[in-house]
Amino acid sequence: MTTKTAFFHDERTLWHAPGNLYALIAPVGHSVQPMSGFGYVDSPESKRRMVSLLDVAGLSDVMDVCRAPMVSEEDLLRVHDRDYLLRFKAGSEAGGGDMGQLAAYGPGGYDIARVSAGLALAAVETVLLGHHATAYAMTRPCGHHATRNFGLGFCLFNNIAVAIEAMKARHGLGRVVVLDWDVHHGNGTQEIFYERDDVFTISLHQEHCFPPGYSGAEDRGAGKGLGFNMNIPLQPGGGLASYTYAFERMVVPAIDRFKPELIIVASGLDANALDPLSRMQLTPDAFRFLARQARQLAARHTGGKLVLVHEGGYSEACVPFCGLALLEELTGHKTHAVDPLSGFLSLMQPGRRFDELQRELIDEMAALHGQ
Repeated sequence: MTTKTAFFHDERTLWHAPGNLYALIAPVGHSVQPMSGFGYVDSPESKRRMVSLLDVAGLSDVMDVCRAPMVSEEDLLRVHDRDYLLRFKAGSEAGGGDMGQLAAYGPGGYDIARVSAGLALAAVETVLLGHHATAYAMTRPCGHHATRNFGLGFCLFNNIAVAIEAMKARHGLGRVVVLDWDVHHGNGTQEIFYERDDVFTISLHQEHCFPPGYSGAEDRGAGKGLGFNMNIPLQPGGGLASYTYAFERMVVPAIDRFKPELIIVASGLDANALDPLSRMQLTPDAFRFLARQARQLAARHTGGKLVLVHEGGYSEACVPFCGLALLEELTGHKTHAVDPLSGFLSLMQPGRRFDELQRELIDEMAALHGQ
């Protein structure tokens, strides 16, 4: 086994055309002026700039930078309905469409989404087989909102679920934690595994953000899966203190109790303070803390096996530095790149009274899980 981190990336994923979010919410015309850049919130540039920064900072040189084959339809069918795949494939060949709500794609979108899911699957497999201790999959389109038969919020295939089910079928993978720190709730992953006790889904997200109005603290799973789904909705503006206490009070004890064989992180970088779709106030350096927590949990339970799969993150200015901080922690290699944002953004963190309220709310949620 190499101690290097594997970094999976494919330029084809950056050619995915996600559709004009703002035009769907507020159609152009009358009082709505057309936007430059087609109004894409899920622009490829935040991801492309992150990859570029990894190269320029020299971090790519200490990782194994890899590509992967697109996922097979056999692997997709373990998660997604056949009719969903047929509709997606036909729409892709016809020039594009939408697989649900805010889940648009352009020509060739079906195969691009298969490339993205293939990156996640390969990242999980290389870690599971011991070829790498850790891996990061730079997926696009992202996946955690996609259910078995409905695309949502830029997500077309549930990349993490596809990877998990493939590893269970091929290699007998057992207990898995999916730790989702994307700022939006991982509703698709939750739905797919809601009645399962072999996959523990944990989502830290901004309350009522997306899906719109959702909180979810009381949704704990059903049937055999009761107690194996944990939602931690956080108040807007909470910053690093909210995440620190949520990990201490809920995430770490829950994972310690579950004792997973593998930890997979749905690594959204959209809780950053400059993201256009959220208000959680995290700095790039805060993602170093999140990665450290995940790495320590993996060291304790999985022999260090840890996979991060990219989800959201839409600030072209901030996402590259969030990703750099996270991957510096994952690789154990500090570059000489200067983060221009964390110092300034750290001045915008909430005060003591807000922190006290957030801690009280987290204590209430912990009690729902007997913690």
